[in-house]
Amino acid sequence: MKKTYFIWLSIYCIVWASVCWELAAYLNAEQLSALSIFLLLLFIVPLFKEKTLIQTLIFCAQALLTILIFYPINDKLSLYIILVQSLIMAEAVFYLTRLKSLIVIAVQLVSVAVILLISEFTPSQLAWNGLYYLLLVTALLYHQIIHNREKEARLSNEALLEEYRRMKRQLLVEEQQARQDERMLIGHEIHDSVGHKLTALLFQFEAFRLTAAEKDKETVGKLKELAEQSLEETRQAVKSFKQREVGGLQGVIRLIRTWEIESFIKINFSVRHGAFAAPLTGEQSFAIYRAVQEALTNIMKHSSTREAQVIFESPGGSIFRFEVINAAPHDRYFQEGYGLKAMRDRLEKVGGSLEIDYGEHRFLVRGTIRLSDWSGSYD
Repeated sequence: MKKTYFIWLSIYCIVWASVCWELAAYLNAEQLSALSIFLLLLFIVPLFKEKTLIQTLIFCAQALLTILIFYPINDKLSLYIILVQSLIMAEAVFYLTRLKSLIVIAVQLVSVAVILLISEFTPSQLAWNGLYYLLLVTALLYHQIIHNREKEARLSNEALLEEYRRMKRQLLVEEQQARQDERMLIGHEIHDSVGHKLTALLFQFEAFRLTAAEKDKETVGKLKELAEQSLEETRQAVKSFKQREVGGLQGVIRLIRTWEIESFIKINFSVRHGAFAAPLTGEQSFAIYRAVQEALTNIMKHSSTREAQVIFESPGGSIFRFEVINAAPHDRYFQEGYGLKAMRDRLEKVGGSLEIDYGEHRFLVRGTIRLSDWSGSYD
């Protein structure tokens, strides 16, 4: 209502400035008092945004005040009354329901009839005024019907959109649950088959070592150690199957997919220079995931555009770099908030750094992490 109120207020200011310019010398004390009350009511309308009954009474009072303000001066009626009354009816139709707007229109037409009766109009002038108000009321009511239909359609679309998002979220959750169930099933299969067989093999190696000749015990011990390592790796694999994936580069892809489904933000994701093959540690992958998540969250909170670009690259295999780019107007009062500072600290803990490039037409977040085993490639 704030924006539309100022539009109405601007129109009223222009109209009343013209009225005062032409009729100020002819207005008496009673008319000036009525005009003051009219303007006072105009300024207090926003205070009763949720109380349409009080708004209805205010519009009706303004309609009646036009009788006092535009009482025929020197037996002549100012044409500005038509414009003011048209604005009152239009504002009532815009803000109020059908029944309450009809009440305001009825009161306004009564005030029009009173003014016309005390004025000296010819029958043709009365006919033209009657035709004007008839067409005006018809147009306003028709506009109200169309506006209400558009409002109902918009509410229906919003409800459908919310239901669509809910179903998408449910589908995503079910898909993740199905994936997790499949991982659990594979983990159980590995545990029940490979794990048990490796355990049985360890017992057999130990039994064979006790009865083996002295020269064969060292070989049997190495074979037993290898079997123990295989069993431990199998257990670690089963444990990882039971854990839900929350981060890493694959998690970033799922994050982007979730944002596009739920928030309708267009994300252009590109991978360059073998970024997926970069030897990142678990902590580094998780730090990248959180950094990209925070950058996309900032775009949703503070950007007026619904489009972003995410780039992963590993130039030369020496570093891993990610960039989150968003088109944004320049703001000289930009300051790093808690999210960006936390992002920087998280990357620095895993040997990385964060850069913020805030130009005139874009906002860029760039994170760089040095790969730990890059120098070993030259050994």
